[in-house]
Amino acid sequence: MKEREKVVRLAKLAEQAERYDDMVEFMKTLARMDVDMSAEERLLFSVGFKKTIGAKRASWRILESLEQKVTAGEQPGVTINGYKKKVEDELRAVCNEVLSIIAIHCLPLANSGENVVFFYKMKGDYYRYLAEFSTGTEKKAATDQSLMAYQHAMVVASSELSPAHQFRLGLALNFSVFFYEIMNSPERASQVAKQALDEATAEINSAVEGYKDSMLMMQLLKENLALWTSELTGGETSKDDDVVMEG
Repeated sequence: MKEREKVVRLAKLAEQAERYDDMVEFMKTLARMDVDMSAEERLLFSVGFKKTIGAKRASWRILESLEQKVTAGEQPGVTINGYKKKVEDELRAVCNEVLSIIAIHCLPLANSGENVVFFYKMKGDYYRYLAEFSTGTEKKAATDQSLMAYQHAMVVASSELSPAHQFRLGLALNFSVFFYEIMNSPERASQVAKQALDEATAEINSAVEGYKDSMLMMQLLKENLALWTSELTGGETSKDDDVVMEG
């Protein structure tokens, strides 16, 4: 068995066993082989890191909510803040590692439009995750890098992928969430989401083939649009493509 095939099999086995740290290690090994990843390989790469970062992002949000409920300076608040910083350090380490691997081993080898869009979108996502908890110059740098990555992905997607392509819709979904949650611009978020929906709808209405994966992305875009245009958002969290592993 070739080493590449062996690593992929081990990554799939680790996923089945829900050992996502192991899965990440296997896919890091694959990435460092400097290959243009197949659809299956990039999915495994994305899922492993997404499972790892997703749990840490959820923990940070819980701690952030708890911290806001205590009076500044009180001992419980100090304890929560210290623990939150530990989680932030872990988040920062994971994000920086993913971004380094993408820059060194993934984007230089990406030959297809799909792979270029996939990895630039992933780059935008992980800089967005950094911007979620960072402050000051670190937040600005992460925000700027996220914006540039998403913009580059959008340019490539517009020329290489159809409007109803799952990757193009997933990119629009996460880019619109970036505008809403990081840039605090519901108007721009809604514009990106609505344009993507309109263009995809026009294509699907004139097509014969099914678009199962794309329809899920479109549903998430519709739900975010409804959330952002409502006057009673109640502080709900916007939906990105975390629920869609290939996105």
